[in-house]
Amino acid sequence: MFYYLHMDAEIVQTRLDDEQVLLAVEVFHMLADPTRVRLLWALLDRELPVNVLAAQVGKPAASVSQHLAKLRLARLVRTRRVRTSVYYRIENEHIAQLVTDAVHNAEHAASDSPAHHLSPAALRRLPVGELHQERDAR
Repeated sequence: MFYYLHMDAEIVQTRLDDEQVLLAVEVFHMLADPTRVRLLWALLDRELPVNVLAAQVGKPAASVSQHLAKLRLARLVRTRRVRTSVYYRIENEHIAQLVTDAVHNAEHAASDSPAHHLSPAALRRLPVGELHQERDAR
């Protein structure tokens, strides 16, 4: 497997070591669950406690906690404790970008005009039901 870097208009080829490949596979494995993708999507650009995340993804808090524990072990999310509450956020901008790109790619597969390409004015013109679908898809 090769990874290409574009630097100064030249292509530099760097071989991925086995450990990097296995860690990347583990990230994709963690993202292969709909609840985890929804949790990460809910955490884009913010941090939330378990009960709020559970309400947003429509799952019991105990189930959400288990998913979050797996995401934390895989270093996809991090925690911050405030008194008795634990807040979760995405570990870094690379995870946020990976989730965003995966969702946007899915929009391309499902639509000729994906929501992330629509202007704010076009989103305002959508019927209410479609507006919620477009917002949730982002």
